[in-house]
This record gives sequence, structure tokens and C-alpha cells, in this order.
Amino acid sequence: MDDVNDAFPALIQAKIDSLSLDYTVINSGVSGETTAGGKSRINWVLNQKIDVFVLELGANDGLRGVPLSETRDNLQDIIDAVLEKNITTKIVLVGMQLPPNMGQDYISEFKRIFPELAEKNKLDLIPFLLKDVGGIPSLNQADGIHPTVEGQKILAANVWDVLKNIII
Repeated sequence: MDDVNDAFPALIQAKIDSLSLDYTVINSGVSGETTAGGKSRINWVLNQKIDVFVLELGANDGLRGVPLSETRDNLQDIIDAVLEKNITTKIVLVGMQLPPNMGQDYISEFKRIFPELAEKNKLDLIPFLLKDVGGIPSLNQADGIHPTVEGQKILAANVWDVLKNIII
């Protein structure tokens, strides 16, 4: 997948446009970014008015073996920054899971971070962004991690399942 127009944020925008909804998707994602990187950029991201903030970070932390307490704290700091800027912003937290090579204890605790933060902060949760895509070779690029164009369509559907209840 080489084109940003094939990525799930662009597909979500196309869905929003097809329904004539007055929302603009701003993809502030940076390839390879960790929660620490997201935390360091959050004030820049918050320079615009945000009605719905989709927080999709953490996978790169897990793949790099970042201490889970650091990932959790960084995500909480991002959530706090968004709400401090505008208490009415709806936050959707996107859950991630890791491949089994990270060790069962680490991957189990990593998976729990997202629902626990969503419950604690009363956020909407997408349980697993890569549902029906992760681990399926035909839906992932050669690296086995990043979805193909077809995989991105499934990611967009996974996000839309939760997002539609907020914006429609």
C-alpha cells in the first residue's frame, strides 16, 4: 500500500462524505510512532478543533517491548491532554494485540491496557483494530504487520462500527 488514499482514515472520510456528514478526518498518524512520540506531538495535533479523537497508538510500543506501564501512562497522558483541551471531545480508543512471539504474559497484559483505559476514562473502544486482518497473509503486506489495500478496507469497517454510533 503506497497511497495515503488507501489507508483506513481516507476510507472513513469517504464514508462520512457519502453520508453528507459534516466531519473532516485528519490523519495525524506517523508510521512507526510509539505512544511516547504521540505524547510528544499531542499539543500540535490539538491545535485544531476536534469533535472526535480516534487514539490509535501502542502497537509499535508492544513490538519494541516498551515497558507496559510506560505505554499505559503515555496513552493516559494523551487522553488527559485531549480532554483538557476540550472536555466535550469524544475519544475513541483503538485496541491492539501483539503476535505471540512477545511472550504470553506481556501480550496478555498489553491487550488489557486498552479496555481498562476505556473503562476508566469512559471512552468508546474499538476492541482490536486488526480484527479479521491480523495474521492473515493475503490481507497484509510482505512484512506481515501492515495491512494491504484490502486489509485497510476491513480496518475502516472495524473503526466505522464504533464511530458511526458517535457521529450519526
